[in-house]
Amino acid sequence: HMSDKVFGAEEKAKLIEIVNEGVNVLQEVTDLQEGLRDTVKAVAEEMDVKPSLINKAIKIAQKGEWHKAVDEFEDLETIMVTTGRDKL
Repeated sequence: HMSDKVFGAEEKAKLIEIVNEGVNVLQEVTDLQEGLRDTVKAVAEEMDVKPSLINKAIKIAQKGEWHKAVDEFEDLETIMVTTGRDKL
């Protein structure tokens, strides 16, 4: 198993490089996400909507799944109407 494995100098260098690169990429992603979160929050406050609504729109847009969201909402609406909960 893994603990018995000995890495050569070239493998060691390659591992160090990929781990460092991975750490940097993930840190960049975190920084970008935080920046986006702050921007979404500011726009949401400005427009008096919930940040979660904008975030949901972003996710749907990114995945190109608007049709799926609409279908889900229509199914949800049917259930609410059927159970009389749309009147509450």
